[in-house]
Amino acid sequence: MHCDIYKFPKHPDMYVYIARPDYPDDTDEIKDWLSVLPKDFRAGLGTSKFVMHLDLSNTKKLARVDKEEVLAKLQEKGYFVQMPPADVMRRQAEIRAKEAQDNKYD
Repeated sequence: MHCDIYKFPKHPDMYVYIARPDYPDDTDEIKDWLSVLPKDFRAGLGTSKFVMHLDLSNTKKLARVDKEEVLAKLQEKGYFVQMPPADVMRRQAEIRAKEAQDNKYD
């Protein structure tokens, strides 16, 4: 299974894998590969940045997620969202909460 991986500046350490089951035969026309994402979810992501193309059949393991889970979601939904590790999410939430609190008193 081939996939493309994107990141989003508004969401550090989050990556979205998009299935490319017909690769390389799907490259003749320009497509919006991110259109498989639910509209509300995609709207909240902001601008995407292409990271890389990956052939999962030639990849033994992935750094932060289980390869089999990624493959299952790609086949089921056409995409997989790799969330940041829990400690990173907690730190980001603390920063946003502090910023909101500081802005309240400006």
